[in-house]
Amino acid sequence: MSDLLRAPAEIKYAEELDWLESIDDNPKPFSWRLSPKMVRLFILGSERSDGLDREISQKWFGDRSFVERSIVTLASDRGLLLIGDPGTGKSWLAELLSAAICRNSTLVVQGTAGTTEDHIKYSWNVSMVIAKGQSRESMIPSPIMTAMEAGAIGRFEELTRSTSDVQDALISILSEKYISVPELESSGSDNIVFAKPGFSIIATANSRDRGVNDLSSALKRRFNFVRIPVVTNKKSEAEIVRFRTEELLRRHAIDLDVPPTLLDVLLQSFADLRASAAAASSDDEKLESALSTAEQIGVLEDAVLHSNFFGERALTARTLASSLVGSLARREPEDLAILNKYLHGVVEPRSKEEGGSWPEFLEGGRDAIATLA
Repeated sequence: MSDLLRAPAEIKYAEELDWLESIDDNPKPFSWRLSPKMVRLFILGSERSDGLDREISQKWFGDRSFVERSIVTLASDRGLLLIGDPGTGKSWLAELLSAAICRNSTLVVQGTAGTTEDHIKYSWNVSMVIAKGQSRESMIPSPIMTAMEAGAIGRFEELTRSTSDVQDALISILSEKYISVPELESSGSDNIVFAKPGFSIIATANSRDRGVNDLSSALKRRFNFVRIPVVTNKKSEAEIVRFRTEELLRRHAIDLDVPPTLLDVLLQSFADLRASAAAASSDDEKLESALSTAEQIGVLEDAVLHSNFFGERALTARTLASSLVGSLARREPEDLAILNKYLHGVVEPRSKEEGGSWPEFLEGGRDAIATLA
């Protein structure tokens, strides 16, 4: 695992998954590797009341009802659609579910404007077709077809970014649970690929992409929707940010502490900016950033790496402010004006009243804006 830039969940947590599978005596749907109860435990972590001999770490932070509804949906062999704002952990939850259920989270199709039916069905190895003709051996199955043949979970990221033709092709797969290969009819080969028990699809959709390629009512009926909200609970968000940052530090072998006071400053800053965006009367008065938890993690990671490589190997409020401005100022001059207004209208009074890390944070933010302006 050490030579992988980013190990998939089934490799990263292989030891936990092996152990859970060894003690799991609960009924399992289809060909699942873990029972629904153990899938939930793997994702949400163990508690004392579980009575386990070892602790299972929490990997996704959110309402347990979202996880339970997702598991129940997949156990019913219906498609699962995770929908929400950017950075709410939809893809991470989909990966964890796939890893726990079938130990393979890499059967993924990325939805874009350029995604075609071939990406969700099959294509051909041209050289083999020329040499031997069209056959099952010369066919290149898509990740979705591979999942069907293995009775596994296929993933479709950013479903609403794909065209209506691709979405229509997905309807037949979800309904009929097979893919027809008409090119093989004249070859005498089996021209239908049937899904094995355990096959399902987890799709994700960005709620901000509404109107890009809206889902048809027919496709919506094939999915159970689970809406993942933006994390607004400060304690939960702090746990997510801390969890991800600790992973970063381990991956880079960095020995650097993130002071709780600076984590509070980061959390409060995002809460302030979200409140400002909610009160804004037009898009020009809002940051282009979605101000998601994922972006908050990105700000902290940027500050940590900068402190380690170019600072005094200690995270400071000045560096954190510089990272926040650099990460969130995507439009000029609109975003810079919004951040400048925030520093003068909110951070400056707070630094005078509360002190602590806020005066240094204010100074670092002003310097960063002056540099970019």
